[in-house]
Amino acid sequence: MSADWAGIAWLVVLLLVNAFFVGAEFAVISARRSQIEPLAEQGKRSAKTALWAMEHATLMLATSQLGITVASLLILNVSEPAIHHLLEIPLGLTGLPEAVTGTIAFVITLVLVSFLHVIIGEMVPKNISFSIPDKAVLLLATPLVFIATVLRPIIASLNAIANAAVRLLRIEPKDEAASTFTLEEVQTIVSQSTREGVLDDRSGALTAAFEFTSKKVRDIALSLDKLVSLPENTSAAELERAVAQHGFSRYVLVDVTDEPTGYLHLKDVLELDDDEYDDPVPTKFVRQLVSIFRDTELEDALATMRRMGVHVARVFDEAGSTTGVLFLEDIIEELVGEVQDATRRR
Repeated sequence: MSADWAGIAWLVVLLLVNAFFVGAEFAVISARRSQIEPLAEQGKRSAKTALWAMEHATLMLATSQLGITVASLLILNVSEPAIHHLLEIPLGLTGLPEAVTGTIAFVITLVLVSFLHVIIGEMVPKNISFSIPDKAVLLLATPLVFIATVLRPIIASLNAIANAAVRLLRIEPKDEAASTFTLEEVQTIVSQSTREGVLDDRSGALTAAFEFTSKKVRDIALSLDKLVSLPENTSAAELERAVAQHGFSRYVLVDVTDEPTGYLHLKDVLELDDDEYDDPVPTKFVRQLVSIFRDTELEDALATMRRMGVHVARVFDEAGSTTGVLFLEDIIEELVGEVQDATRRR
């Protein structure tokens, strides 16, 4: 009888071992790197180990699968004889032939052990790891990494064989669990979170940011016929009158063919002497325009203008002809909403 109860005890132990490997496996692939890295930077050893495990995901998965397989094979092997012997007495009282009672005992053992294996050994640890992956990986990664280190030669061999099989299918295996999201995935997360009331985007900044990435220069560029411009030989006095009339602080300068050649900012002429106000603004004060193709993505145009340090750009088409002008202010408004020029009349 003692041997039978020892088998039951081993059943419990093996179920817990199986549960550990299942929980560790799902914790490593479900944990968020963004939640673990700050803890690792603070010097928490379990977080550093968890990060290492996440960066060597295939090794951790191979270790988990080996542990799950061995535990699963042993569970029925140690439980069937123990439970069978424990059921011999009550089944023997039925008067059924020994072959029949043996079959009944095996079926009862199979159903019972399968139930315990699925619930305790698989579903419970899996659901826990899915529910609290960050806490689970901090708890389970350390012993899993230790086991993987001890069994490294065996695990590495099995992992190499598995990776070779994957490559035969023309798929490149990855070692690190995915911890980043594509733009479309982030947009879906934000949209769903907003619908469920978890995220409040009252200002619309998040929505605007996603729409911003899909827009091109031509979508917000100002056409030449709508542009308030000044001639190349404009004076500081004329610039001031334009500011007073239109309220803009920047004005594009055009030549006789209405082709943009540069732009002036109000502050550029403040250093001029009074006797220079009625003369054409010196060319050294005229700011250069950067040229941007009209089908350029808006985020690339923003990067170009920031890199060049300009606030106004000339927009051209496939033929090289000027089709409009792009203002940095208009790009910013696509992200944060309306931006008022400090000199603009309200």
